[in-house]
Amino acid sequence: MKRKEPLYTGSVYHVLNKSIAGYKIFTSDKDYIRMTQMLRFFSVRNREIPRFARFLELVESQKKSFEEIFLSETKDNSKNVQIIAYCLMPTHFHLVLKQIKDNGISTFVGDLSNSYTRYFNTKYNRKGGLWEDRFKNIIIDSDEQLLHLTRYIHLNPVTSGLVNGADKWKYSSYPEYLKDKKIKYPLCDFKEFFSINPSNYSKFVSDRKSYQKELAIIKKLVAE
Repeated sequence: MKRKEPLYTGSVYHVLNKSIAGYKIFTSDKDYIRMTQMLRFFSVRNREIPRFARFLELVESQKKSFEEIFLSETKDNSKNVQIIAYCLMPTHFHLVLKQIKDNGISTFVGDLSNSYTRYFNTKYNRKGGLWEDRFKNIIIDSDEQLLHLTRYIHLNPVTSGLVNGADKWKYSSYPEYLKDKKIKYPLCDFKEFFSINPSNYSKFVSDRKSYQKELAIIKKLVAE
C-alpha cells in the first residue's frame, strides 16, 4: 500500500517509529548494536552482497569488524538513503534521512523494521508484529530546521530521563557530531548540510537541555 504523501527523492525527512504499546524493543547492548549494523547495511542498495543474516556469517568467519567488511564490500554501490542523524531509544527510534533513490526511505525502513522484528522474535521467543504502525515522516524545510532537529533527537534520552547528558547515551549519532576519535567508522554523513564545530555543537545541545525537559513535562500533562 502506498503512503498518502509521497516521499521525494533529494528531500530530507525526520523518520520515526514506535513499538507496539510501548514495548521495550532494545533490552541490551547487543540489541542496539544489531540495529546500528542494520542501519548501515540497509542504507545501501546492493544486490550483490548476501542477505543480512548471511552477511553476519561472513563477518563471523573473518577476523575483521562488521563495519570494515561491509565498507570493503560496498565501496562503489549507491545508497537508498543518506543517514544524517539517528537516536535509538528503548521503545522507538528517530532517524534523519535524505532520500537518495526513489522509494529509498520506504524500502530502507521496511527492510530495517522487518529484519529487526525477525531478530527480536527469534532471540526472545516471541511472535507477531513489533511496530505500532507505519513509520511517521516529517519533511525538513531548511538547514537551520535540520540543525535544530539533530539537537532534539540527540537530547531525546535526556528528555526521557534515561541519562543526564546527551554524551552519556551510546546509541545515537551525537558522538559523531562531537567527532569522537573512538568512532572509527561513522554511520552518518552531514557535511553537505553544515560544518560542525564540536565545542560549539556541544554547547548548542546542552543549552537546550532544561528547556526541552520542561516541554516534555508540559506535553505529558496536556496529553493526560
